Amino acid sequence: MNTRTRLLLVWMLVTAHCLQAQELIQHIYGRKNISLNGRWNYIIDPYENGYYDYRHDPFDQSASGKGGFYDDRTAKDKGELLEYNFDLSPTLKVPGDWNSQVEKLQLYEGTVWLRKKIVVTPVAGKKYLLYFGAVNYEAHVYLNGKKLGIHKGGFTPFQFDVTGKLTNGENVVVVKADNTRRQDEIPTVNTDWWNYGGITRDVLLSELPQTYIADYKLQLAKGNLDRIDGFVQVNGTENAQTVTISIPEAGIRQIVTTDASGKVAFSIPVKKLSYWSPENPKLYDVVVAMATDTVKDRIGFRTIETKGKDILLNGKSVFLRGISIHDENPLIPGRLRGEGDMRMLLNWAKELNCNYVRLAHYPHSEEMVRLADEMGLLVWAEVPVYWTISWQNAATYNNAQQQLSDLILRDKNRAAVIVWSIGNETPLSEPRHQFMGKLATHARLLDSTRLVAAALEVHRKGTDVIVDDPLGEKLDLVSFNEYAGWYWSSPDEIHKYSFRIKYNKPVVITEFGGDALAGFHADERTRWSEEYQDALYREQLKFLTTMSGLRGMTPWILVDFRSPRRQHPLYQDFWNRKGLFSETGKKKLAFYTLKIFYDEMEKKYR
Repeated sequence: MNTRTRLLLVWMLVTAHCLQAQELIQHIYGRKNISLNGRWNYIIDPYENGYYDYRHDPFDQSASGKGGFYDDRTAKDKGELLEYNFDLSPTLKVPGDWNSQVEKLQLYEGTVWLRKKIVVTPVAGKKYLLYFGAVNYEAHVYLNGKKLGIHKGGFTPFQFDVTGKLTNGENVVVVKADNTRRQDEIPTVNTDWWNYGGITRDVLLSELPQTYIADYKLQLAKGNLDRIDGFVQVNGTENAQTVTISIPEAGIRQIVTTDASGKVAFSIPVKKLSYWSPENPKLYDVVVAMATDTVKDRIGFRTIETKGKDILLNGKSVFLRGISIHDENPLIPGRLRGEGDMRMLLNWAKELNCNYVRLAHYPHSEEMVRLADEMGLLVWAEVPVYWTISWQNAATYNNAQQQLSDLILRDKNRAAVIVWSIGNETPLSEPRHQFMGKLATHARLLDSTRLVAAALEVHRKGTDVIVDDPLGEKLDLVSFNEYAGWYWSSPDEIHKYSFRIKYNKPVVITEFGGDALAGFHADERTRWSEEYQDALYREQLKFLTTMSGLRGMTPWILVDFRSPRRQHPLYQDFWNRKGLFSETGKKKLAFYTLKIFYDEMEKKYR
């Protein structure tokens, strides 16, 4: 075996290790953190010259393990690329996507390198984690010239243990971010949203004690308002610990002892608790403490289950008055930039009289879900298993399962989240059934206290709208998208159709709607007009309420959003116009029609 082959094998082993997901820490924002947000130098690299040499072999195969762009100060000595210089390069704001910050990158898909210098004084005996809220899509992360690892998935958090790898003084973090769409990834090449690239959520350097509280869960037991079930996981050098769980306002204080692996499960009887609901979004201060570490969180307690065709919130039937939302600011190009943007969209949903939002088609930020907790909005949380996935590729499934795991791990203490969605509009086939069925089983294994669903498709036979997807056997809801009045039929013919639903379960319509260019007015038969969209909504609402099992909906969508698929030069101009708000924040006529309906449903289920 020659030297080059040996190096290649070593590189493959290292890469395989890097691809293994590192265990995420619960409630990163409750720890001692240094923010790495701010201005990062960037280099556009469409040919990936910083990653591959001229023979297209990764620089990672070299003994140094460095990318060619890693450290300009030593490039001359290392024999690496000289054409680039981070110190002289422009900057991007992090968190933030590159598409909205640099005009020439608006439609760019490929690699951009980003660098941040930070000054750190590591404390002996402390553990340090480098945490990324999200990087779209494939991230290669380097610290001080050494590769920490790789992460795939544009919307879930990841972290690296950098204990012992930080220098006292200046440290350099470099990220190779690549948003190239690929068939075998999650999502795949074909989507209907803007492919924003870059470091789109917070970057934190977290300091922890050597033995620390890595994870915990506190939620009401399934269908039981009188018991909190949960667990604590301690990691470090001394995992057997005495841990105190306190909810002072509720008079709860429980002392438990972890085993040698650092884990302990517990069950706490509840005497008096104010249950979380959209009408009463009560959050309790929760403290999980041990000798070396303390974590404080705010957690709501509620139950969610189904019985026949009803969805029961805290044992009472509820109608989910919802709307779908993308992680995008319509008023200012790009991803939602922070709490102000997020509150704006959630307040628009509240103005519509929603008690429920579908955060589509991928995990939104942790901050968005925490705001929903605070504001009293139930949440459908989703992973981007979207349309035509490579169903028979084992690596693709593992990627989907990991993204689902990370979503559930991150948000399992949020009372607002009532549904884990495993995908959207996936076409029927036996490989797809197996893929999606495994995801449903995995979701239940990780969290038995919430509903598991997916946005299914319907098919039509004559005037019958048929819902008989075999995946429905493994889901808690009959949840599906249907676009009568837009992609088939017309508003004045919707009444001719009827539903044929195989399952005796609650029905939640995950999408319906049609496009309207705000300000374009015409008669109700003229497509793209506000009047057409409004007529569609009026007829859809009549149509949908003929179902005895209808228990909720999330029409598509709250606000117009950007999409490369939507190119009609007059009506779209790279916007999906199905929003009830325009890209300038103007309400369309259909907004008022849906609000009136939701006002009526609120009274009915009060």
